[in-house]
Amino acid sequence: MPRWAPDAALRLEQAAVELFRAQGYARTTVPEIAERAGLTTRTFFRHFPDKRDVLFLREREFPDVVVEPLASAPAGLDPMALAMHGLLAVTPELEAWREGIRERRIIIASDPHLIERERSKSAALAGAIREGLLRRGAEEVDAALTSRIVAGLFDTALDLWTAADDAASLASIILDLHARMISFANAGGGAAHGSPGVD
Repeated sequence: MPRWAPDAALRLEQAAVELFRAQGYARTTVPEIAERAGLTTRTFFRHFPDKRDVLFLREREFPDVVVEPLASAPAGLDPMALAMHGLLAVTPELEAWREGIRERRIIIASDPHLIERERSKSAALAGAIREGLLRRGAEEVDAALTSRIVAGLFDTALDLWTAADDAASLASIILDLHARMISFANAGGGAAHGSPGVD
């Protein structure tokens, strides 16, 4: 994932996380972050509009990175299979950053403004997947529904992965959630068709 950002931005991100962890998000200032990173405040604002955004550095290009593999995916895949293909293609890079993601999510959970920003990140991922599916010929309704489901699945997978004490991979958790989702859908469909009607 470091390939997605300049070195100065990564240094600022690391400095910010260390300070947020040590003294809290609310008490940390931009000048403190810049000083800890060995950079100037001006340099900080060249990379980030505010201190909140420093926690979302790696998410800036993430939606596009997920969608990129969709263009070269095998023909004949349905929208869900296409979206899962894109998601699973990036998990190897995320695996190496497990502790960093865990720290970041703990910090985000401590502040309502950060939580709101995190929600917008999920919406951005869904939007990018939707566009990628449309470019592959998916119908609008299928692309919209699939993209929202997969973005939600990914957020849930991150929660489980970063909270787990075992060595379960992110990919295995994503696949397990996908299997559960299919199972729920099949069970729900069967219940709906088998329900007694109203006379």
